[in-house]
Order: sequence, then structure tokens, then C-alpha cells
Amino acid sequence: MLPSENSSPRKTFKKLRNSFHLIKSQVGFHHCKWFLLIILIQVTFILFLAGTSSPTSPPQQQQQQQNFQIVKPHNIQKHKQNKNQVQNLRDSEPKNEHQIQSKGQVKNFQDSKPKKEHQKQLAKAKEPHDECESGRVYVYDLPTKFNKDLLNNCHDLDPWSSRCNAVSNGGLGPKATGLESIVPENLQSAWYWTDMYSAEVIYHERILNYKCRTLDPKNATAFYIPFYAGLAIGKILWFTTAKERDQPSEQMLQWVKEQPYWNKNNGSDHFLMLGRLTWAFRRKTDDDNDWGTSFLRMPLMKNVLRLSVEKNPWDDLEVSVPYPTAFHPQFETEIKQWQDLVRSRNRSSHFCFVGAVRKKIKNDFREVLMNYCKNETGSCKVVDCSVAHCYDGAPAILEAFLDSDFCLQPKGDGFTRRSMFDCMLAGSIPVYFWEGSFKTQYEWHLPLPSEDYSVYMDHTVVRNDTSIVRKVLDKFSKEDVRKMREILIDAMPKYLYARSNQGLGSSNDAFDIAIDEVLKRFKQQREQKQILETTRKDENSIE
Repeated sequence: MLPSENSSPRKTFKKLRNSFHLIKSQVGFHHCKWFLLIILIQVTFILFLAGTSSPTSPPQQQQQQQNFQIVKPHNIQKHKQNKNQVQNLRDSEPKNEHQIQSKGQVKNFQDSKPKKEHQKQLAKAKEPHDECESGRVYVYDLPTKFNKDLLNNCHDLDPWSSRCNAVSNGGLGPKATGLESIVPENLQSAWYWTDMYSAEVIYHERILNYKCRTLDPKNATAFYIPFYAGLAIGKILWFTTAKERDQPSEQMLQWVKEQPYWNKNNGSDHFLMLGRLTWAFRRKTDDDNDWGTSFLRMPLMKNVLRLSVEKNPWDDLEVSVPYPTAFHPQFETEIKQWQDLVRSRNRSSHFCFVGAVRKKIKNDFREVLMNYCKNETGSCKVVDCSVAHCYDGAPAILEAFLDSDFCLQPKGDGFTRRSMFDCMLAGSIPVYFWEGSFKTQYEWHLPLPSEDYSVYMDHTVVRNDTSIVRKVLDKFSKEDVRKMREILIDAMPKYLYARSNQGLGSSNDAFDIAIDEVLKRFKQQREQKQILETTRKDENSIE
């Protein structure tokens, strides 16, 4: 330590010299202790200097420590980098009572700041996530003649052939075969030859194990009617009267209308799945020669929501859902593996056409596309289903789509066809010729706008000049095609049906999306009804 500025060096040296002579005069005859006395002199000198210094006062030390603790660096990033060093310095300092009190005051000041937003976020984080925030669905236990008995008598569902394969494995159909050269071995178990009209069975199987199903109708937001309308009319669409075709639907509605929860809202919170296209249920007259049934025109159906593989664009109570394809993954990893395969596939054809000519239809547009493609052998790959087996899927179909950038999609039995989804599943970009094939269809499941991942050409223009097909498709660069394909790949889980009754975990498949949207719709409908009733009560009270 340094001596005080008030001490004179001359006086200090004089005092030291006097002390030395005094000690030496006392040891003149004790030479043996000289060395020890020298040590004592050094100690005396050190103590003397210590007595002349001016130590820093404790209040000043505390003020310095306090200033160090509360002053923050202006450079925030630098402060973060040195945070550990500063903390180590603080931990090494003696924590006197004044320091502890100061820290307590700072903490109380910080705690007194407004934290409303933080508290809201914290409360939200602590609350368990409600997977069923839109409500729950109650599944009616219909008499078995409306569903299970149809499956048990599957040999009689079609007047020409057995439908037992089509409805097997919960509607997924038999295991797919012959895909060894196309599909990786560990993914082959996810492939089935699924019938295009089996969605009724698939939805029923899935909804029985749905995470938001309730066994108590009092807790239900939606009521599901598991009526296999498509299967019920399959065997009576031909060679029967209009009255016979309507009978299964009329009997089902008679049973449902007697249920208390039907009468509560006149069926406006009820829904069902139609495996066939909507047009099979819209017969307008009682003429026996008219096609289909009048199921959707029956008075009791005026409030019921319908899911269908093709909707009537002018009916607000109908929603279209994807056709079932052949791929039914059980795990998210299976989807990701297939997406990677589709993304990296080397494609040898510019476009393709899969289908069969309908000779009974005059000027069939499919025949126009078939003839054009057969003449464009360098650009178009053809799978003629009048020659090759195409029913419910085939290795040749999947391979054609995987090898092509674009796939030509004319109308099917309606405006849409199952092939559209087989095509997208393989990463091939669909080319439509009717606006009804994509506009207003599958709005819950496919991204918008559709122009980002599909191509439209008017069928009348193509019929007059088929060469326009290649001219239009040639305008798309490789980068354009890649971007369009990537949209289809990313959306893939939304238009697939999982084979697990529990779905795909964190990814929602086509079924999950459809039921969730139904619940949202009914929840909103109920809330609007409650607001309307409250408003009317208020108006009546004022009067």
C-alpha cells in the first residue's frame, strides 16, 4: 500500500533511523541475536508504513460495488457475450447486507412492471392443447341392414361381379401386388388395390376410432350417419323401378327422424359420407327410366351435410373429398419416403394419358386424347385400359404417372375421376379440360389457386386442334414444372387416407381434415344460432 500524501519522507526516514540505533544499542553484547533483530526491524518498518496509509472507507466500497451491479453496457450484444464473465465477477464479490438489500429493491422494481401479455402467454402455455376445440362427433348405431349387412353380403352388391375385394380391409381392398420394380420393398405394405367408391366404408372405420368421437350425444357438435348409400344402391341401379331404388334411403331416414337429436335441430347438425358421385342420388322424377335415386331430394335431407367424392357445385350442403387412392401410409415416415422418391424420379415422358375409349358415347373426348397420344409417341405415354387391366389401380398406371411430367385428365363418370389423385400422388401435374373438374371441388384438401399446380385447356379448343396440347405444355420450363410438382408433393398428406385407425399422428390426412372442417362448420353454425336467439330475446324484452 502507498503511504499517505500527508506524511513527509524526511520525517519517515528520521523515525526509522532512530529506531535502528535504539535497537542496536541494546544488542551490543548479544551478537548471537543480531540476525533475529534484523528481521524484527523489517517487520517494524512494514507496520509503520501500514499505520501511515489512508484506507478506502466502507461506504465508498459499497458505492463502487453497487455502481458495478446496476450499470448496463450500451452494446447489448457485447453484454450478452460477456454475461458469464460478469456473473463470475459478481459471484466472487463479498455480499454484504447493503448489496442484498439493493438487489431485492431492483427485483421488486422489475416485478412491479406490467406483465399482462406475458401472463397471457404463460397461461396459454400451461393449458393443455384441446385437440377437439371445435367439438365432438357422435356416431349413430344404425340397424345393421344399412351398413354391416351390406358388407357381409358383398357378393350381391353388384349384378355382374362380387364386390367383396372392394370392401375388404376396412374399405382399403386387397394388398397390392406386382409393384416390386416400382415401389421400395419397405413401402409395399402401404399399397392396396382400393376401389374408387369405397370411401363410405373407410370413413365409417376411421370415425369409430376418431380422437374427437363421443359416446354421449349430449356432448356432440355433429352427428354422423354411417349409411352406405352408395353400396346400398349399387345392386339396384339397374333393372329396378324408381320406387325400389329409393326404398333403402327412405327406410334409413325414417329411423333417423325418430331420434331425439335429429328433431332438436331438424338434422342441420347431421352429416354422412356418399361413396358415389352426387349425381347418383339426384333423380328428379319418378320415371323408372331415370338414373339413380332421389335420396338427396327427399324432404328429410334438406338440412343434412353431405361429403362426396364429387360435389354438386350449386349445392351449399355438399363438400367434395378426395377419392381413395392405392397408397395408405401408416406412419409419417412412409409419406416422407414416398415424397422423396417422387421428387427425385427421372421422368422420360413429357405427358401421358391413362384411360379407355367409351365406344357407346358419340364423339367421346377420351378417344380424341387417345388417338392424339398414340401419334405423339415421342412425347406421350399411353396406357389403354381397354387392353391393360386398370381397375382399382395397376402397376402400369403408377409407372406411367411416375414417368411423366403431366397427365391428361378428361371427365370421368362425372366431372372428376379417381385418376386425378393417382396422377398427383405420383407427382405428375394434372391437365384438365373442364372447369368443373377442379373449380369448387376439394377446397378443403387441395391448395389454391389451382393454376399453381395444374393446367387447364378448354375441351372444345382441343377437340378442334389437338396439337395445342403439346404447344401449351412446351411453354412450361423445367423450373416451372419442378415448382408445380413441389406443391403437389407438399400437399400429399391432405389427399391421402391413412391405413391406421389412429391416423398419421401429427399430420392430418384427408379424413382428419374433412371431419375437422365439418366440426368447425357446425360449431360456427351453433354460435350464430345462439347469437340470433339472444338478439331476438333482447328485442322482445325491449318491446
